[in-house]
Amino acid sequence: MPSYYSRKTAEILHKYGPGPRIHFHVGMFEPGVHPNTTVSQRVLRNRLRASQETVLDYAARLWGVPDNPPHQLFDIGCGIGGGSIYWAQEYGSSVTALTVTAKHVPVMADLVREAGVEDLVTPVLGDIHDLCEEAGYDAAVAIESSGYMDRERLFRVVAKSLRPGGWFGIQEHFLCRPEWTTFIDGYYKTRLGTLAEYISAARAAGFELEQDEDITDRVAEFWVQSMAWTTAELDRVQRTVDEPSPITVERLHESALTHGKLFRAWRDHAVETRLLLFRMEGN
Repeated sequence: MPSYYSRKTAEILHKYGPGPRIHFHVGMFEPGVHPNTTVSQRVLRNRLRASQETVLDYAARLWGVPDNPPHQLFDIGCGIGGGSIYWAQEYGSSVTALTVTAKHVPVMADLVREAGVEDLVTPVLGDIHDLCEEAGYDAAVAIESSGYMDRERLFRVVAKSLRPGGWFGIQEHFLCRPEWTTFIDGYYKTRLGTLAEYISAARAAGFELEQDEDITDRVAEFWVQSMAWTTAELDRVQRTVDEPSPITVERLHESALTHGKLFRAWRDHAVETRLLLFRMEGN
């Protein structure tokens, strides 16, 4: 995974930048709303970024963050820190931003400085499977990162890292039709699981599932809008050499085709996106 995300960094900055809050996860749209895609690439980019922020706002409200913001938050698999900066700016949380990709640390540090939250966000290079922190956090989040992790080890580590009453919020995709496994895992270099697998691993670590929100129908449109941006980028680089793209033409072609398939998978609930909240039993 580190090498995959190292190669993706320039692409993420180009597609979802300029920042400082740059995300690499799906976003939410209003139910039944399908914005016109025959608009400028700038409009499409802004629309994608707004949808990514919308899903974080929705998760925050669902998890009770506005009424009780976590003082110490553990952002697991933070990418280049968009979510970490979000939690710091919007709720004043002190965030430990963990990434397994060395290339992300200096990029994140620059974005954190740009956002003016150096005192709140601490980028950390490390593998969640190897951490041994105990009772250091009020809450932990994993936004579309747990699919790259061993779930049993993940929940065990997080259980140790939380203080009494702490919670673990997850945004993730879950396989509902196994025939999609090879295609999706191959494209994103991930290992998606099932909801039952997560619940079992959580229980083994002492967690209970407190909330389970299916947002699949509001996420499906993200693939349409993302495909439109990719098509616009492909058209742009084929018309001009003045502004080369960090994304190869071959990759743009592949992404456009793949996003169409992903839209169908989400539309048909072959894959579902859910917001989960786990809390230690007895808290």
